[in-house]
Parts: sequence; structure tokens; C-alpha cells
Amino acid sequence: MSKVLVVDDALFMRRMLSDILKKEGSEICGEAENGKEAIEKYQQLKPDLVTMDIVMPKVEEIDGIGAVKEIMRLDPQAKIIMVSAMGQHSLVVEAIQAGAKDFVTKPFQPSRVVEAMKRVLGT
Repeated sequence: MSKVLVVDDALFMRRMLSDILKKEGSEICGEAENGKEAIEKYQQLKPDLVTMDIVMPKVEEIDGIGAVKEIMRLDPQAKIIMVSAMGQHSLVVEAIQAGAKDFVTKPFQPSRVVEAMKRVLGT
């Protein structure tokens, strides 16, 4: 069973993603609502996978992409899937260059979320 940290500033989106992942047998080991909290929880929880919203309010100058960069600096083996809205292609490219392994778009298609998770985890 994979442990997943779900990061999104919207509680509704965290719940939707959590429900999809739980149905696939993943354990939601934690949630974060901003990049700074995501970095802290990543260090505490050591999840197998992180889903990271790209666009979140900056907290101490850290947004979703900033959090990816910092998590990858702390753990080059980190597995991060970016979550983006339609039309954020340039941000997705930047996140992938920063170390994210895949991305899914909102509104979520459960099959695409599961496909990305399995590919990134190698299951």
C-alpha cells in the first residue's frame, strides 16, 4: 500500500483526490494546503507519493513549484505528481523540469489519476 501526501489549497480538491486514491488502496498519510506545509509534512511523513497543486497562494514565497524544487533538493528520489487546471501548460513544464514525474488536470478523471500514480510508483 502506498502512502500519499495530498497537497492542494482547496479542501474539496484534496477530498476528491483522496477518495480516488483510497479506492485504489493507497493510504492518505497526510494533507497540506500550501507549499510550505507540504515541505514540512514531506519531511515528517516520508510519503511514497505526493500530489501537488501547481497554483497555490505563496506562503513565505513558496508556491507549488517552489515546494517541488525544495522536496527534490531534500530527496532526489521523491515522486511527485502535479495537479493543474486546464491552460497551465507552461507551469506544468516548469514543474516537470523541477523534478515532478507526471501531472493530472482538474477536473479529475479517476482513471487518469490512477494511471499516473501507477506509472510514477512503478506498480
